[in-house]
Amino acid sequence: MQIHRLTRIYLGSTFLLATFLCKSADAFQRVTLRNGFSYDCARYEPIDDSHIRLFLTTQASDFIDLSRKSIATIETLPDPLPSTTPGAPGPDSGTRDRISANVPDLITAAGAQHHIDADLLASVIRAESGFHANAVSRTGARGLMQLMPGTAHQLGVDDAFRPDQNIAGGTTYLDQLLDRYDPNNDTHGLALALAAYNAGPAAVDRYHGIPPYAETRAYVVRVMNEFKRRKLALEHRATGHGTIEHAHSQIPSATASLAVASLGSH
Repeated sequence: MQIHRLTRIYLGSTFLLATFLCKSADAFQRVTLRNGFSYDCARYEPIDDSHIRLFLTTQASDFIDLSRKSIATIETLPDPLPSTTPGAPGPDSGTRDRISANVPDLITAAGAQHHIDADLLASVIRAESGFHANAVSRTGARGLMQLMPGTAHQLGVDDAFRPDQNIAGGTTYLDQLLDRYDPNNDTHGLALALAAYNAGPAAVDRYHGIPPYAETRAYVVRVMNEFKRRKLALEHRATGHGTIEHAHSQIPSATASLAVASLGSH
């Protein structure tokens, strides 16, 4: 079985980003690129005369950097609905709480079983639910890895709100997608697998690449950036060169966005 270890993709080059603060956008913005792709962002800031930084969510760590020349238009959007909301705990919430305390161990065990980097699993969970075990999306996806009821049933998950079952099922599903779309263990395949996890394999197959959905493109970038951040932060902790925030500030965020843009018409 393929080992999906992609650290080499994200740690190849580093440079220091100089940030110039300005007034942020007051509402969500849609930034449309000249190649037809678009990103919905909570705000944006200039980096220098040639680049701007888009913050995909209200979290400072969820950003991508783009060239000003690549941007065609920027328009204001209505405030979006939240993708997930906390669900009500069930009768066995005490058991779930005890299992939730072991989520890092569950992620490590699932990653080892399926030969998937645990940091990639954690990055998917961060994007899917923010590590809220009782999260429910507006479309009905449930739990840490946001499994739809039908998918959960196919994966043998009886209770999608139980972290152990949800992580086991979600990891199995992601492993299937990685085997299908990422045979070469590279950025191209990872982006396609993540897009399929978000929008479904049928959408990826229909468009022969990442579907032209703003939510899916932003999701792929968010997961890849978080994975990149985690791997570089781990390297910096091991060498004593700084904190997670320091590590993130030294790596370019264009890698993931360029990968998504290049895959849209593949």
